[in-house]
Amino acid sequence: MRFELTDDQRDFGASLDRLLAGADTVAVARAWAADDTAPGLALWKRLAEQGVTSLAVPDSGATPVDLVVAFEALGRHAVPGPWVESAAYAPIALGEDISEQVVTAAVAPHVPYALDADVADRVLSVRDGALLDATAGERRTSVDRTRRLFEVAPGESAPAGDLVAAFDSAVLATSAQLLGCGERLLDDAVAYVKQRRQFGREIGSYQAVKHALADVRIALDFARPLVLGAALAGTTRTRDVAAAKVACADAAYLASRTALQVHGAVGYTAELDLSLWITKVRALVTAWGTPTHHRGVVLASLLDGGAA
Repeated sequence: MRFELTDDQRDFGASLDRLLAGADTVAVARAWAADDTAPGLALWKRLAEQGVTSLAVPDSGATPVDLVVAFEALGRHAVPGPWVESAAYAPIALGEDISEQVVTAAVAPHVPYALDADVADRVLSVRDGALLDATAGERRTSVDRTRRLFEVAPGESAPAGDLVAAFDSAVLATSAQLLGCGERLLDDAVAYVKQRRQFGREIGSYQAVKHALADVRIALDFARPLVLGAALAGTTRTRDVAAAKVACADAAYLASRTALQVHGAVGYTAELDLSLWITKVRALVTAWGTPTHHRGVVLASLLDGGAA
């Protein structure tokens, strides 16, 4: 099967890239990590006006592929905030249009803490298969400082939509974010090795460096069709989004390790913008289900004859 975006989807992705490229998302992310959420919420409104928060709303006319396009752009530009929870999970979990709200969620056992619960209009909690309204609790620490985590205190039961489909949608969006992060890390690494000189030549001219970057390119290119295939999947969607998450996590993690290695000592500094993507990848690898969990989903499906 050949997975290609339509012209409208390419245009949508390009428009988001242009918006985010002009929004200084690095400064927005650093401010968000320092608890200055005003720039991030202003950017949230601009993206909502572009329809990003409506992509998973029932009967919106958008498709899961549109969601993938948007979340790859969000990952490429390191946009902070509970985007997966608000734009990919909550509309399906609640079965309603919440596109004008900032919503976050803690979904046990795979998402134990709610992202940015202090700025959310609504906090959700899922425990033992039940959807509950909740309130923000104690602040927790994340390896990615732009992911501001909170414990939640569950409250009253909330009317629920399809929680399984909502979780799959969140996994798909996270996979696309990882893909976008990986692409940005590779772009930055390639740009760096073309201008960094050692022993009288650009380090990108060394075969070992070329091969390391080529391995990242291959991993990302193999992950991309799995994401698009999962977006188009029918009865096997749970299995397919699990496979996509594994592939994107592996590819993005390889991209982060390789980018760190080719940058050398400066790659370890928080002052370098590269650190925003390196730490984000490390957090997203285990967000919405660890690689071990998702490999188990794929294995169980195969042992069951390929069913979801």
